[in-house]
Amino acid sequence: MSHPHVSDYDTISFDCYGTLVDWESSIVNTLQELLQSHDANMNNDVVLEYFANWEPEEQSRGGSYRSVLHRVLERYGFRLGFKPRDDDFSVFEECIARAIPFEDTVDALASLKRNFKLAVITNTDNDLFAITSASLKIDFDYVITAEDTGYYKPNRKMFEAAIAELGDTGRLLHVAQSVFHDIAPANVLGIDSVWIDRTEGKPGATKTSDESPKWAYTNLRDFSQELLNES
Repeated sequence: MSHPHVSDYDTISFDCYGTLVDWESSIVNTLQELLQSHDANMNNDVVLEYFANWEPEEQSRGGSYRSVLHRVLERYGFRLGFKPRDDDFSVFEECIARAIPFEDTVDALASLKRNFKLAVITNTDNDLFAITSASLKIDFDYVITAEDTGYYKPNRKMFEAAIAELGDTGRLLHVAQSVFHDIAPANVLGIDSVWIDRTEGKPGATKTSDESPKWAYTNLRDFSQELLNES
């Protein structure tokens, strides 16, 4: 099976939430605490199923990512018959930003940084990504957010804005967990892509898609080692 080669790319771009940090655990743990405080109950898999459907619907309405999450939490409340408190909104709006990096993330980014320019293309606000960035322990060469572009993935216009900043798509490799948000639009624009299959068949916080990446791995460690010929 073919694999990506270190000499083929100048820049590697990453999705952040779900790829670099474990947003699904943060979503589930935070929402379950909020639901319990309102005497509401929902299975973890269903929590993620609703989030996967509601988040892109609210993103299509526009506004900051904080406002997107605000509206998503209102929908959980409407569904389960409770009214979120002001504190609930602030906690939920920042829970994803405070998600913990996967155990392979920091080392993989540090290894890749020695050979490539690194970018992040993320559906969030600048202040929320700043919270996350501190835990990644890397200085990205490019940070492209939904706040800066005015679009949310999978809208291809977000990737077009990123390409305008990053340059030649033929020398760009995009790495992401979400086929729906990232791999599908990358394919449309002719960007080589790597799928990091973090959920491995379990329910996730993103919609499914029939699109296929150029390569697939279950973690960033294996991807970075193979790319750098270190395995």
